Parts: sequence; C-alpha cells; structure tokens
Amino acid sequence: MRTMKLDLDDAALFLRVAELGTLSAAARERNQPVSQISRTLARLEARCGARLMHRTTHGLSLTDEGDTFAEYARRLVDTRDELAAAFRHKQNGPSGWVRLSVSSVLAETLIAPSLPSLYEAYPQLQVDILADDRMSDMAREGVDIAIRTGAPNLDNLVARQIGDHGRRLCASPAYLSRFGAPRHPDDLPAHRLITSSASPSVNRWPWAPRRDAPAGGVYFAQGHTRTDNSALMMTLALRGVGIARLNDLLTRDQMARGDLVSVMDDWFDRGRVPIYAVMLPERHRLPKVRACIDHWARWVSGEAQGLEPSAP
Repeated sequence: MRTMKLDLDDAALFLRVAELGTLSAAARERNQPVSQISRTLARLEARCGARLMHRTTHGLSLTDEGDTFAEYARRLVDTRDELAAAFRHKQNGPSGWVRLSVSSVLAETLIAPSLPSLYEAYPQLQVDILADDRMSDMAREGVDIAIRTGAPNLDNLVARQIGDHGRRLCASPAYLSRFGAPRHPDDLPAHRLITSSASPSVNRWPWAPRRDAPAGGVYFAQGHTRTDNSALMMTLALRGVGIARLNDLLTRDQMARGDLVSVMDDWFDRGRVPIYAVMLPERHRLPKVRACIDHWARWVSGEAQGLEPSAP
C-alpha cells in the first residue's frame, strides 16, 4: 500500500471547509481565492484516492470517505496543535484552542460569566463552545472537555468532579408581596407555578426528609405557566410571573442581590447533582485543559468570583 503524503495545513483547511459548509466562506476567512481552496481539496482527494466532499449549488457535504478522513484529520491537527502548545507553555503558560461541549444552561450560567477572568489569567487561551443538550462524540468532534451533570459514562473517558448544583423554589419579592409566600404544600395549588414543558422530571419536586412530609416522596407541580427553556423560566420568575424550581447556579447572582427569594426550603429537597468535566484519556493532562478545569472548579465553588460557596 502506497504511503499517503498528507500536509497538515491542507487537513486543517479541509476541516474548516467542512465546518463552514462552503468554499467561498473558507476563502473569505483565509483571504484567498476560491480556486486556491478548491485546488487544495482536489489535492487531498488525489492523495486519498477518494472523493471526500459532495459539491452542489446548495453547499458541501461529506461523503462516507470524507467523514472518515475528517475523524482522523481532526486527531492529527489537534495533535499538531497540542505539540505546539506544549512548547509554547514553557514560555507563555497554557495556550491554544480548547473545544468545549456543554449544555445550554451551564453555558449561560457557568461558562459565559467565567470567561473574562479565564482569559485574564491565561491570555493565550481560546475557547470554542458547543452549547447543546445532546451528548457529543468527543473523539469525532474534537472535543477537549465536556461538562456534564449526573453520573458520567466513563467508557474510555476520564472525569473530574468540579462541583455540584441543586434546585430550589424561588420567587420575586414582587410576586410574594402580591400573593404571599406559601408556608405549606397545601398552599401551592393557590399559587402560580412555573414548570418545564421539556423535562417533566423537573416538575417532580422531592420532599425534604421530614416526618410530616406528605406521602409519595414528591410533589407533582402543575404549571400556571410552562416553558421549555430554563433561562426563560428564571426570567419569568424575576418578572413576578410565579414560583419556579430553579438551578441554584442559574440564580446565584439574583439571590445574592435579592432579586429572587427562596421559598419553602424546609419542605423541598435541593437534590444535589454532581458536575463533571469529562475528557479523553490522551487530553486530560494537557496544560490548557487543566487550566480551564481548575478555573471552572473555582468558579462553581464561588472562589473565582469572591463569593461564598454554594450552600449544601
């Protein structure tokens, strides 16, 4: 079998074209003529002996062979970048791109507010965020870190717990001033509750461990208002629409400012859930990966913001 001579810059261009979906977008990004981008792709296909992309008037899509090539090309390009970053680290500290997969809620509540201080501490770092609730294929998509809640599937992965989160009932002072604060579960049917239309399990509010808790283990919340978006659920609570059971990372700043007030903490369990940073085995020792995870662990605890750690 003949040896494949592969230029890693060509492989990196192929990956970028696949991400952007058109030759013209890649050409504009690189300030090169489209014909030059096209010649690079043709050279790659000749060296692979296979067609890697379908070209149509609507854009580009990978062939089966292109999909296979992209998987291996991602590994090669990432390894090249990691090697360069390892040498730069000796002089300038952690550097390079960190590709992160995280749910949209944690992207808003953890990642977005933590980035300014991360970049201040490590100005050579860059973060590429995949904010999606689906489970990513870390190897195929070139993901360095996946932030996940609950017990992770550790098949061929490395995990480090960076904190935890819980949920509590919250309402705005304006709502409580108008409708009063519920004191007992029997008061809740008379209140306006905000529930999730996307995750029915979120509407099962577990009782705190107390002798006089009602039978059944959980309260099934019936919404006066429903939404499929956790961030909107918090906005509705802030606007005085009703009472919501919210992620305490999402509400930490609002609670500290008094914009939201917890209700019935003695009746409902906070349900602590661990938060993990999950990595491929070959990446968890990289300086850029360790720097990000250390920073996000401090952020979850409140240390990086000068806050008190979240109450258990």
